[in-house]
Amino acid sequence: MAWSSLPFVVLFALAVSAQLGASDLAPDYYSDTCPNLETIVRGVVKQKMDANIRAIGSTIRLFFHDCFVEGCDGSVLISSTAGSAAERDAEDNQSLAFEGFDTVNAAKAAVEAACPDQVSCADILTIATRDAISMSGGPFYPVELGRLDGLSSSAGSVTGQLPRPTHTINQLIAIFRAQGLTISHMVALSAAHTVGLAHCGTFRDRVYGNPADPTLNPTYAAFLRTRCPADGSSDPMVLMDQSSPATFDNQYFRNLQDGGGLLASDQVLYTDSRTRTNVDAWANSTAAFSRAFVDAITKLGRVGVKSGSQGNIREQCDVFN
Repeated sequence: MAWSSLPFVVLFALAVSAQLGASDLAPDYYSDTCPNLETIVRGVVKQKMDANIRAIGSTIRLFFHDCFVEGCDGSVLISSTAGSAAERDAEDNQSLAFEGFDTVNAAKAAVEAACPDQVSCADILTIATRDAISMSGGPFYPVELGRLDGLSSSAGSVTGQLPRPTHTINQLIAIFRAQGLTISHMVALSAAHTVGLAHCGTFRDRVYGNPADPTLNPTYAAFLRTRCPADGSSDPMVLMDQSSPATFDNQYFRNLQDGGGLLASDQVLYTDSRTRTNVDAWANSTAAFSRAFVDAITKLGRVGVKSGSQGNIREQCDVFN
């Protein structure tokens, strides 16, 4: 069934279930059991960012891909085993970069050394994402904590749950609504594409199609043709924001205004009247964008939270206990 054709009652039920467990979250959840938690994680994230710019976008993307599939429970971090393919090896997760996993695993090791068996991988990923955002120029915001790690991770559960580069605006809206998120949340969260890279295969048709995508700025299209071979003989990566690739800012929205969205699913936010107002508003105001983004990512962090018998605290983020 196409996401855009899901009946309202199904979307409503999914949205309600997505928020179960969120009431257990609190910014001071570990104040007694691991008081230096955020300092520890922030130190590791800074070290990884200083070593490789890819740690920024890769860590943020991990959080999004985790929360959209079975909720924010660290299930995307699990490694596959013989005969059991985990989420991270699903087709839509094949491009998740090593640097994100490495950042979270290193942070977990550091936290375990200070506070053994106290902090979930899901919460460490949440903190690391906030730190990657704030230390690259984005807003700093309090993170709600108290998630447990999920007990399952299946590649099959990923199908149809994640936004794709070729999705229409209606498909995007349906996927976000299924997580209890509004159109405004969707537009704000899409600005995470202000950092990171994308493979040529995710946008090649926009550049070399017959005809080429008319919403793509011709000058930008010409630049992309110098980076991506027409025959697909290789699949290099391109910075998603050429203007400020290592800065989390509202340049993403200004790029859309200029026809400079790299993916079709980016540019459609400006071509559709339902989302253009937000794009224009946040392109013109860093403060307004920051407020909207913090609200949206906080709500995303409440999706599918595990508590009680639904989860546990993993000793290592990539394997079940």
